[in-house]
Amino acid sequence: MSVLTLTQDDVLGVLPKVDVFSTVESMFAALGRGEAVQPKQVQTLFPQGKGDFINYSGVWMSAGVYGLKTSPFIVQEKGYTVTAWTLLMSTQTGNPLLLVDSSRLTLERTAATTAVAVKYLACAKARRLAVIGTGPQALAHIRYVQGLRDWDSIRVWSLNSHELSEDKREEFFKAGQGKLQFVQTKAQAIEKADVIMLCTNAAASVLEAKDIDGAPLITSISTNAPGAHEIDPALLPVMDVYCDCSATTATVAGEMKQAIEAGIWSAEQVKGDLGALVNHTCDCPVYDKPVFFRSIGQGLEDIAVALAVFKEVQKKDK
Repeated sequence: MSVLTLTQDDVLGVLPKVDVFSTVESMFAALGRGEAVQPKQVQTLFPQGKGDFINYSGVWMSAGVYGLKTSPFIVQEKGYTVTAWTLLMSTQTGNPLLLVDSSRLTLERTAATTAVAVKYLACAKARRLAVIGTGPQALAHIRYVQGLRDWDSIRVWSLNSHELSEDKREEFFKAGQGKLQFVQTKAQAIEKADVIMLCTNAAASVLEAKDIDGAPLITSISTNAPGAHEIDPALLPVMDVYCDCSATTATVAGEMKQAIEAGIWSAEQVKGDLGALVNHTCDCPVYDKPVFFRSIGQGLEDIAVALAVFKEVQKKDK
């Protein structure tokens, strides 16, 4: 029995034909209806601190697939190695369907998940978008949210924005469709912003209480570094908090874990997750306080985009 194996180059060849946003939105709709199951992440540590594997699994029963994304962090003599692969298996036959390099798919599903949150959580009249970060995630986030609101401005800032090459700046300008500008400070980026997308690999707070004006939607992805967070944990009690999956996020997200340990917030205060938002089974914000959306990356997101790529390859081969 042969299993279809796709490299990153293979993925890049079919990705333009895949509607990642709609795929991720449909998956969360299925999760909210009980047609999918999202277990917690499992970290398997190497002996002597030599690294780990973080494993993200899930079952999308109504789509007929089980999947596992496994991502190693391998310590080398100099530096480290990080990869990510996703395995899909049929829930009908139990046979493997696909093994795919998930490096680019991780980028796409992360940005698409944030975009789904922006669709359902941003004020309908949101016009001013701020983006903190100038890496691949920031660029992908801008691409995915570009058409979700009628943005008047997209202001971008990072500590390293002055180091961007002209080619990279052009990529951002193209994604911003004439509305994007790079600014000199974080304060300039977030001033009177309706939506603030945090797209960094920061291990500590990027936003403090003093930075926030009004009641913007703030989205955060952060990184897998231990305890990593992009907002001050003390902000959680004064925000309407949403997440990608309420059953799993609070045990992983750094700011949530720290707020829980400090006794200032609890996971029960999460107002809703994407499954509930897409199915309209939770309250939406009324924008009398800042709104926070936290994504940690769910196995079902990887499974959904891998399945969409698999289907596109099947169509191509017919």
